[in-house]
Amino acid sequence: MGPPHPPGPERSAAWRRWFADEARAERPDLATLCLLIGAEADGALDEAGMDAAQIELDRLAGELPFRPGGPQAWATALAEHLGGHCGFRGSAGDYQRLESSLLHEVLRRRRGLPILLSVVWMEVARRAGAHVYGVALPGHFVVGFGPPTRHPTTAPQEARRSTEFEEQVLADPFDGGRVMTGPDAELLVAGATGAPLDPSMLTPADPLDVVLRILNNIRAWASARPERGDVALWAVDLSLLLPSHPARLRYDRAQLLVQHGDFLAGATELDAYADIVAPVDEPAADRVRQQARAARAMLN
Repeated sequence: MGPPHPPGPERSAAWRRWFADEARAERPDLATLCLLIGAEADGALDEAGMDAAQIELDRLAGELPFRPGGPQAWATALAEHLGGHCGFRGSAGDYQRLESSLLHEVLRRRRGLPILLSVVWMEVARRAGAHVYGVALPGHFVVGFGPPTRHPTTAPQEARRSTEFEEQVLADPFDGGRVMTGPDAELLVAGATGAPLDPSMLTPADPLDVVLRILNNIRAWASARPERGDVALWAVDLSLLLPSHPARLRYDRAQLLVQHGDFLAGATELDAYADIVAPVDEPAADRVRQQARAARAMLN
């Protein structure tokens, strides 16, 4: 994939309406939301391309063994099939590529960021009948199989269940689906936070939180490339369509508009954000209003 070429305004508006509707559905479809992010980034992706990506996920699921067993067996089967046979995994270089955050490109290249590879693992495993979910460990996204209560290494020996069917198993799709031991997870968390692994870190990630994290990754990619401020802007716009999002995104959007030379729209957004902040921090709201006045002054 070369430099990102976004869709035209009409098609972009249609994708955003679909994205907003899906995000507010009773059970949002994670794959669809990820593919709509891809459509906003890549003007070449149309509905037929999105359907093809969903069919590819179905095909990958159909190649798995039929209900291989408990969480450990599921994790192993996914690692052997997706990580081994199909070659899905990541590398340091994938962090430098926008397509590493786009599901249709990850399915094509079989490379991506940890969270997008985890989406592939989750969607394939879910279609095949596994109890699977994302686990947003600090600094690294993985997948979990089995009951998301406590990691076996964090529970007293006498409290552990006797079979693999009752224990949570973590796998790292970025490393080809390697099944993680308790010490693996503890070292990963300690390296990212300097703190010990807490059982609360092992709870399933909500699909919309996964989508917001993907959009944040895209914004981080764009922030390192000032010439790609347009990518940061649409990533913020999609984030604001989610039912729950940080209020700070309104401020970030205003700053991006000003940087793009849309001073009036940026000033309007700054004023709106100031109104949100004022009830809890009036001095901060005043500073934002000053920024809005400065943006309007640039129109002269």
